[in-house]
Amino acid sequence: MGKPVEIAVIGCGNRGRVYAEYALKRPDKMKITAVAEPNEYRRNMTGEIFGVAENRRFDSLDSFLAVGIQVDAVINATMDRDHFETARKIIAAGIDMLIEKPICLNKAELMELHRLSVEKGSKVMVCHVLRYAPFYVEIKKRILSGEIGKVYSMVTEENVSFHHFSTAFVRDKWGNSDVCGSQIMMSKCCHDLDIITWMKNDSTPAYVASMGGLFNYIDENFPRGAGNRCTVDCEIAENCEYDARQMYVKYGKWNYYAREHLDSYEDRESEDRLMQSLSEGNPFGKCVWKCNNNVNDHQTVMIEFEDGCTVSHNLLGGTAKPERTIHVVGTKGEIYGEMEAGVFYVRKPDLSKLQMFTEEMVDVNTGGDGHGGGDSRLAADFIEYISGGSTSISTTDIGDSIYGHLIGFNAHEAMTERKIMKMERL
Repeated sequence: MGKPVEIAVIGCGNRGRVYAEYALKRPDKMKITAVAEPNEYRRNMTGEIFGVAENRRFDSLDSFLAVGIQVDAVINATMDRDHFETARKIIAAGIDMLIEKPICLNKAELMELHRLSVEKGSKVMVCHVLRYAPFYVEIKKRILSGEIGKVYSMVTEENVSFHHFSTAFVRDKWGNSDVCGSQIMMSKCCHDLDIITWMKNDSTPAYVASMGGLFNYIDENFPRGAGNRCTVDCEIAENCEYDARQMYVKYGKWNYYAREHLDSYEDRESEDRLMQSLSEGNPFGKCVWKCNNNVNDHQTVMIEFEDGCTVSHNLLGGTAKPERTIHVVGTKGEIYGEMEAGVFYVRKPDLSKLQMFTEEMVDVNTGGDGHGGGDSRLAADFIEYISGGSTSISTTDIGDSIYGHLIGFNAHEAMTERKIMKMERL
């Protein structure tokens, strides 16, 4: 048995730690040997979790690179706005990389990173975790088998629940594109656009159109009796589904976002301190209609492929139930499924049946980790990828991710300029 692959985590937020957790599950395969993170709490917490020596905990990528520590690869889980510069430096240093999506913020940066990775011969894999969810893997296999014929239509939908959307895309930094750097179609639906191009990789996207906007979480919808802060001056908090006290303290939903704004480990473990912070400067205590957010809470993207196949993707923020759905229609049948349920149906026309079609239900074991079982599978595949081992059909090199990203960038331009965009070619 060879020694484990040595990895440095650059950016020690939630996603960086999630991918790094593979080192705890398979220490024989992967070892975290360095971390770089400007936030002292996150840096030291991650270092403690993975047993990283204090002299290998850095406050920036630059300080990590300056020391010249030898690692096999890095996990680049920095903020969206930092991806391009950090990725460029990592590639220049000759280090292979797993980079969180979106790869970057615009078309020019995307093409430049692709060029640099090819020029340098670097392995750059993108964190498109939905490709690893057993639900999507099984659908992909059915399409590849030709079971439903040639695909000519697809409809996908991402319904982001009211508690998730209000936390991450209203109150948090991803709610304002000027802060995070990304529009929501890239920060949230980059996975879905990648799934579309993956399912339909027998053709290339040709045209993109889009419509959407910010409808609900705006000043004009500020309810009578509401206040600027849920725990301070709101008269309707008890009956409001967005009440910070109930969401983050009573029910503990997404409360790790809110706890990130406390000063110390002891504070973050204290319910009383969390409550106090929600009444003071913690952004997660603000009314959702008073958050200075500017990203869309609904958007539809329409795509036409070179072979005539049409696709639409709907983002709906603030739904009651969180779910991703997919409906793929081919010349011999169709597939419809819901990822969270881990179930999809394969239907085919059949005159001999009472309902005029056959239906096979496929129940997929989604596993216990995030993104329908995709997170740990992606980390495992990354280790195989950089080690020269046998990778899966889900492996996403930067070149495989280009068209999904271009769809997202073009969708935003199409929406804001009210026009149909012609897709670029590699």
